[in-house]
Amino acid sequence: MLAFRPLDPADPVQVQLALQTGPVALADLFTLDPADEPAFRTVWAENAAVMKAHPGFIATQLPRAIGNRPTHFNDAVRESNAHFRTAFGSPEFRAKFGAHPPSGIASRHLFEKVAVPGICVA
Repeated sequence: MLAFRPLDPADPVQVQLALQTGPVALADLFTLDPADEPAFRTVWAENAAVMKAHPGFIATQLPRAIGNRPTHFNDAVRESNAHFRTAFGSPEFRAKFGAHPPSGIASRHLFEKVAVPGICVA
């Protein structure tokens, strides 16, 4: 099971999830022991498939940090916080989430998408 460390202890994801906003991006930084990397990727793919099946899914990616220590950045975008709450609370997600390797540490935070004219859309 993963350990959790908030990216911003003053504004943890549990508080952020209660807000009504969207679209939102979840930034999830995972660090783990090198031996656990293959298992982590398998579990992440299974969890991503569950999340993708729930309404409000827009996209997800899993970049890996360059270097020897396995650090992954889960970037998941949904239409709203309400969609994240529903997906996170689903029995399918909760059942698979416990399968993460024990060396894993997750630091997550929700971000509201911002439009910058001529650069990106919300």
